[in-house]
Amino acid sequence: MNAQTERLTLSGPAGAIEAVRDAAALAEGAAPRGVAVIAHPHPLFGGTMDNKVVQTLARAFVQCGWTAVRFNFRGVGGTAGTHDEGRGELRDLLAVVDQVAPGGAAGPRIALAGFSFGAFVTSHALAALWPQGRVERAVLVGTAASRFTVAPVPAEAHLRTLVIHGEQDDTVPLAAVMDWARPQILPVTVIPAGGHFFHGQLPLLKNLVVRHLQPGG
Repeated sequence: MNAQTERLTLSGPAGAIEAVRDAAALAEGAAPRGVAVIAHPHPLFGGTMDNKVVQTLARAFVQCGWTAVRFNFRGVGGTAGTHDEGRGELRDLLAVVDQVAPGGAAGPRIALAGFSFGAFVTSHALAALWPQGRVERAVLVGTAASRFTVAPVPAEAHLRTLVIHGEQDDTVPLAAVMDWARPQILPVTVIPAGGHFFHGQLPLLKNLVVRHLQPGG
């Protein structure tokens, strides 16, 4: 993605996890705000850490001073194992967090983001990690609520969570995401005329995420 991109091989429950880490864009002498871990769409439908929406999310985090880590779920690219319908993938994501942002509650601040199937997995990671008290931001894009049981967002995390969906998403209907969000009174940002992959609208998607990531935003 840029000259500050580093390829990583991490350890996961099913073996090696292929990942890339993009360094935060920082003023001289400044420290990263934390580590953002970003999850990709469905592995059985071509989803990888190089997906354009995933890369757009990484660029937004990097621009806002976060170290961004993308990784391949089990069975994708250089990551060992086979697809596990979200169960093993959650374990993969948590293993990545443990290694790129170690220290538990005393470790660096964390942001979690995911697209489509990755947003579903990220919702469960958010529920698991929120009690540690170091999740600073969450971003769920094209959340696959019509296909999987997406975890509710902890009530205290609502203001730190951005949910984005395309109005004309024909992979995951907007109505399914609203049905998930409504009982929680969780706001959803709708991109007019947006499809599942936000063709032609990735700059807008990035700008919405950047605005969410601003301190105090």
